Amino acid sequence: MNLDQGYGVLKCQAIAGKIELGTDTPHYQVHVNDGKFSYRLAINVRSSQKPFDLLYLVENNFEHYITDKLNKLDFGFTKIAETDRKAGGIALDYIRANLFKVTDMKPLPFNLPGENNDLNELIDSYIQRAIETKAAIYVFGEPWGVEKPETKPDKIFGFEPGRGIHNIHMNQGNSGSFAKENGVYQDGALLIHFSSAIASQENWVGAFFAFQSQSFHTDDSTGNPIDKKVGTEPPDPNTPAVKARVKIVAALVNPLGEDSGKESVTLINSSTEQIDLSGWTLTNKLKQKQPLTQLKIEPNAFVTVPLDKEKIQLSNDGGIITILNPEGIKVDGVSYTKEDAKDQGWTIVF
Repeated sequence: MNLDQGYGVLKCQAIAGKIELGTDTPHYQVHVNDGKFSYRLAINVRSSQKPFDLLYLVENNFEHYITDKLNKLDFGFTKIAETDRKAGGIALDYIRANLFKVTDMKPLPFNLPGENNDLNELIDSYIQRAIETKAAIYVFGEPWGVEKPETKPDKIFGFEPGRGIHNIHMNQGNSGSFAKENGVYQDGALLIHFSSAIASQENWVGAFFAFQSQSFHTDDSTGNPIDKKVGTEPPDPNTPAVKARVKIVAALVNPLGEDSGKESVTLINSSTEQIDLSGWTLTNKLKQKQPLTQLKIEPNAFVTVPLDKEKIQLSNDGGIITILNPEGIKVDGVSYTKEDAKDQGWTIVF
């Protein structure tokens, strides 16, 4: 199952932002332009079902190998075909691409008395900064009016013809009537590149959104929740993602010449009990896998796992590392960039 109108990313610049109130399903609305056409970004700020408050996370210094790929895109809408929605591409997946720690997402009301304390105002602050600095915005989601423009003016900003992007949030783990929108590598988000003449002063901001009714345990091929059957009541929003007893803390991605091929990943057992990793698996962005066998970690101890280059290799151009439990559920994941891996022989610490 996938988004009805397809999926893709729009590279554009913001012209105006508008806070929307007085509706059951308010959105923060953004007028953007790609150099040829105007679009409207409709960003959900409140759910239509309980719990109403959205989960959000804003990474003010977003670092991920995907930004190198995005920099190369032309302004305009890039459709991402279903065959290209996979690991290693530009499509987003909150769970599989290790964009951030999903447990860092927190609920935030869309409208509260006072200044700079609700989701509308948070998004607005970044959009206004993007307008002032003419930053490049990359918005992932589902388009409307792109392949077939609307025949009427946009209902919010009045430009003609109407077109835009919505579903700018996680698009998997849905139950009930929203299950038809489930899929993998088709999540929505807002990435903003604040560039500068001084390289050290430029940065990326990543804004990610999800509904509390969505599950963070999803099937690898369908995006359906695996902790509850599709079509039933939404999963308990108080059920957290798997608590990471085992965490990835470091990796040797680019060994010295004489040690070429001797890549490794270092794990920590943060719990108070010994953990047997038999049946667990390490994976990379290409979904290469290395099973972990006859390996145990003592409480609060580290273990360095040598990687078998015949089974898994870590790219020097940036990538991800994920550890899965015997049920195939992601326990922890990290990402690194080409810049992180450039120094040969150095260990990357996460």
